[in-house]
Amino acid sequence: MWAKTITGNFADVIHGLNANHLTDQVIQRSKRMILDTLGVGLLGTSTEVCHKVTQYSKIYSSEISSTIWGHLDFRLPPLYAAFVNGVAVHSMDFDDTWHPATHPSGAVLPAVIALSEAFPQKKKISGLDLLLAFNVGIEVQGRLLRFSGEARNIPKRFHPPTVVGTMGSAAACAKLLALDRLKCKNSLAIAASYAGAPLANAATQTKPLHVGNAAKHGLEAACLASQGLQGNKQILDMESGIGAFYTDYNPQTLPTLQSYPWLLDQQDVAIKRFPAHLGTHWVADAASSVRRKLMESSGNLLPLDKIEKVILKVPEVKYVNRPSPTSEHEARHSFQFVACSALLDGSMSVQSFTSENIHRPALRELLCKTQLEHPADNAPSFESLYCEVSVTLQDGNAISDRCDTFYGHWRKPLKKEDLEEKFQSNASSVLPAEATEAIIETVYNLEKIENCSVLSMFLSGQSARVLSEKLHFL
Repeated sequence: MWAKTITGNFADVIHGLNANHLTDQVIQRSKRMILDTLGVGLLGTSTEVCHKVTQYSKIYSSEISSTIWGHLDFRLPPLYAAFVNGVAVHSMDFDDTWHPATHPSGAVLPAVIALSEAFPQKKKISGLDLLLAFNVGIEVQGRLLRFSGEARNIPKRFHPPTVVGTMGSAAACAKLLALDRLKCKNSLAIAASYAGAPLANAATQTKPLHVGNAAKHGLEAACLASQGLQGNKQILDMESGIGAFYTDYNPQTLPTLQSYPWLLDQQDVAIKRFPAHLGTHWVADAASSVRRKLMESSGNLLPLDKIEKVILKVPEVKYVNRPSPTSEHEARHSFQFVACSALLDGSMSVQSFTSENIHRPALRELLCKTQLEHPADNAPSFESLYCEVSVTLQDGNAISDRCDTFYGHWRKPLKKEDLEEKFQSNASSVLPAEATEAIIETVYNLEKIENCSVLSMFLSGQSARVLSEKLHFL
């Protein structure tokens, strides 16, 4: 019987979706998301913020433990493994971005991987189980975001993963735990009371905690619901429920389970080529193109001393307007920094955000010449925004270029080889080559894996020599 409330409807869908509902495209897209998320998470384990939350989490212990990515001999209780690994994923703002705006994978993947390790040895979680739970978590986020028109724009008040990510994590974990409809409903209700964090902490070490907390709190909500804890059974129906976060909240029932239409089939994610706010990726591509034109007209030399001003035409996004960033986190949220770095270097990379590069005199000088303009037609939406970079020289000549779609955006997705190169570059900073290759093979064959615990083994850095023994296909 179809539920009469939106919350009951969501619970029915979370409970009722099964592996047969997954389409080939959803499986392929979600495996790309998983591989990318694991890579940025592994790289993120080396960051200062991840070190701090790891040290903090060591005060917790339990008989049940889960892998901390990149650590062979260090494990934590599942809740704190989800937290630490979630922080690692977002520690450099290198994780995927969806539309309407959120970071979908980092809130879900660390939670379901940590939970999958907590099951008794006799109850194996297959790769297909993991894929289904992950996609349920992604789907719930996308559906909730579509209940609000304002969610389609780059956020202004709160960070979306702390709301929809927490709910998605709860839904994914409820699915993996095979909770009944009532407990699925309670998972969502409990998760809602963990939801929300202000955007004021963007560009600080606290922002990565948003994704770690979303993963942890969603897992915790599902575990509490599994124990019978109850919450408001209309949490998605009410203005004082999830509607509290949106001024134009308008919830709708989900499609029926027969031939269920996944949002990931309709809307792919953006996968970043360098670790910074997604809005800066348009800036980087436009600025790199302007640099090439400058070099061509100046005998292959960048005429830095002849640049009078740099104009960036971007949407008005206050937390990415940082004229003079002083930390890596501020630089990752600065239109100006990314434009000037791309003009100086021709491209952006992980190394662009080192302290040495942030504080180099040439960049500081160029930042002083850089101004933002906000054209009325440049809406703050990842679906439609553009960036135009214009460099005016002392002789009055101006060289400009515009980017409407950067490489890595869902309209221009990364090629398979470029996604793999990104993963290998990120993961190899933490794991041996054998483990890195084993993760790629495991993710690409995830729907055929009998026991997904092998993925956690490789994420810890365990030698891929166990591959022949452990990697059994269905």
